Amino acid sequence: MKNDEFISAKRHALITTGETIRMLRELKGWTQEDLAKRSGINSKNISLLENSKVDIGKKRAEQIANAFGVHPAIIMFPEYEADLMQKVA
Repeated sequence: MKNDEFISAKRHALITTGETIRMLRELKGWTQEDLAKRSGINSKNISLLENSKVDIGKKRAEQIANAFGVHPAIIMFPEYEADLMQKVA
């Protein structure tokens, strides 16, 4: 087979919203308290979000996205936006 006969595999990340928040926070070197201050969401709720104990909701997604400087879709739909997360760090 020639190289041009292969079809590239698509990147697909199986990652939850909570895992995305934690990953982005850790890439920034922030604590949950740091993210809480930057987003206006208290640190207990940040913990609950990261551990998938509560749903994100549009308002929280916007607050967290603003804190990270990314589009809310990256937070709400991480399986579709995996490539963009690397640009945050």
